[in-house]
Amino acid sequence: MVKWTKGLFFVFLFLLIAILGLKWTQQNMRNAIPANNSRVSPIILVPGSSATQERFDAMVNELNHNTASASSLLKVTVHADNHLTYSGSFRAGKNHPYIVIAFANNKDGYSNIKKQTKWFQYAMVILTARYHFNNFSAIGHSNGGLVLTRYLEKYFNRQKLRINTLMTIASPFNFSETNIDKRTQMLSDLIRDKSKIPTNLVMYSVAGTENYNNDGTVPFASVEAGKYIYQDQAKSYTQITVTGEDTTHHDLPQNREIVNLIQQYILGSPTKNPQPEVNVAPQ
Repeated sequence: MVKWTKGLFFVFLFLLIAILGLKWTQQNMRNAIPANNSRVSPIILVPGSSATQERFDAMVNELNHNTASASSLLKVTVHADNHLTYSGSFRAGKNHPYIVIAFANNKDGYSNIKKQTKWFQYAMVILTARYHFNNFSAIGHSNGGLVLTRYLEKYFNRQKLRINTLMTIASPFNFSETNIDKRTQMLSDLIRDKSKIPTNLVMYSVAGTENYNNDGTVPFASVEAGKYIYQDQAKSYTQITVTGEDTTHHDLPQNREIVNLIQQYILGSPTKNPQPEVNVAPQ
């Protein structure tokens, strides 16, 4: 009886060590930096619901106006049958090329965000192979930030990629809820799976508001809920609130203050315009 119990104990101990070892390996694979970062490091742009691949045209034009040499803009739309349509161009150079990944089915709702995340993953597989990059930064406006968040949790570790910096703009992590105690199913799911977010990620969550309640569409409290997903998981999480003119939900991507933030934190280059007046709440 004693030998049987002792043997069972060692079997249990072996299985426990194996499980912990597997989890450690998976976590390190998710956070591993590619051995040789590719020279090309694009900025991936994801629009929100009802928006098309043209959503970021004004923003990219402004960013290119503020830099010494313009970066190319490739616009991709993923269709329901997984085929991609392209417009614009992709030029690998010293500047970061922009790639918009939009969806033909751009409807709102959690079930559709799940579909869009799968389409986004499919597009990333095609684009990384076609343009030979293994690291990128990303910007998501509105539901685009939700797609990127779900992608990091569900699909990111399927490819050997590194995401450098993520910025979400007016992303409703708790949809239309203004009370954080009333968590939507989506927010609960994103919080549950937050451990899969890379620990080397630098994340900025930007909210626009004229009255500290909403931007005309998304409640400020819903944007703020992003901290429950990224805080204490990403390498750094910073929440930024932009107030004043052009802070309605639709205007935010081309808001001059947000363009300056992108140039500073995503592109890592100084701005020609004065630094914006913003409220910053670091992790």
